[in-house]
Formats: sequence, C-alpha cells, structure tokens
Amino acid sequence: MRLGLSADEVLTTTRSVRKRLDFDRPVERSEVLECIDIALQAPTGSNSQGWQWMVVEDADKKQAIADAYAKNFDWYAAQPGRSYDDGDTRAERMDLVRDSATYLSENFHRAPYLVIPLIEGRLGEGLPTFAQASQWGSILPAVWSFMLALRERGLGSAWTTLHLPDEEAVAELLGIPFDRYTQAGLFPVAYTKGTDFKLAKRIPAAELTHWDTFGQH
Repeated sequence: MRLGLSADEVLTTTRSVRKRLDFDRPVERSEVLECIDIALQAPTGSNSQGWQWMVVEDADKKQAIADAYAKNFDWYAAQPGRSYDDGDTRAERMDLVRDSATYLSENFHRAPYLVIPLIEGRLGEGLPTFAQASQWGSILPAVWSFMLALRERGLGSAWTTLHLPDEEAVAELLGIPFDRYTQAGLFPVAYTKGTDFKLAKRIPAAELTHWDTFGQH
C-alpha cells in the first residue's frame, strides 16, 4: 500500500498516532523492514551507522514492555502539566493530547509491533553536550525517516520514551547488550484508521526564528 503523497505532504502530515492505530489489523514483517531500509539512508555522524533496530512481536514481551511503560506513564501523568498563555495553540489541545496518551498507555501491548531503535554507545552522566548531540544526531534522523516511511504506507506510530526509566530491565528482557547500546525510544507500529491526517496548528516560523541575535525576528 502506498498513499502517493508528495514530500511536503509526508513531512507535514506525519503525526503522533495513538487512538487511530488499528490494533486489530495485521502488519507484514516486510513492511516494517522496508521502512527500516529507508531509515538506514538517513545521515549519521562520521558515517558510523552505529544503529540497530529491535522489533518486538512476541505477545509476552510486548506486555512486559507495556507494563513498564504504563507504570512510568502513571507517574508522569500525575505531575503538574506545563501552563501556556491564553490563546496559545498548544493549550487548546492539551486535554486531547492527554486523553490520547492515556489511551495508548492502556493499549500499548496490542500494537502488532513495538520498535526500539538503538544507537551504539552509552550516554553517561557528565557527557559533554557536543558528544550527546553527536550521538543523538546519528539516530534521530533515521528514526524520523522511519516514521515518514510508515506514513506513506498507511502505517503510523508515536515517538514515546516513558519505558526508558526501565531501560536496563527492557534490555535484559530482549537480550540487548545494555553496556553497548542506548535505546532511543519506543514506537508502537500499526496501520492507521484512515489516512486523512492534516497539518497541525503550529506557531508561525516568523515568531520562532531569530536573525543574528536572539530576540531579533
């Protein structure tokens, strides 16, 4: 299945999909592999290509990961939320975002696949900013490409990180060498219910872009 979207359409309509994930529709392994193949064309620091991709379809392992995610989500959801000024477009959707995030937490285990991108090396405390940026810069472009490739194929996902407080336990569950690889996130993968995703409300670029001096728009 291909939607035939233009590059701009894929870039502007790839959303975090939660409630519209179709957990009951099977997904072929080949579709996931195609998306990973596309992701592997992304740039990576010094052409290191130090990535690995963990795909989980075993029901018991998915449930264990979902349980870890749900535990951390419950803690996170109980924290005070960020406040926004009146009229801020982000404030308008906070209740909807919270509701969809709760739904995903309760149904994570139902996704046909859970995907965990890995980057070689550990991000230890005290690691200089440039080293952190270099390491993340070698996996995040690939992960975004993966999500764009999903979108073109009528699939969807959401970039989540709340399993990471239990990263070492998840690594042990999946046989990931914890001392050698850092997990970059957790992505439920499923077909979407409908493909009519639209542009999101965003603050205009002119208000967020600074020329030569911060604050000079």
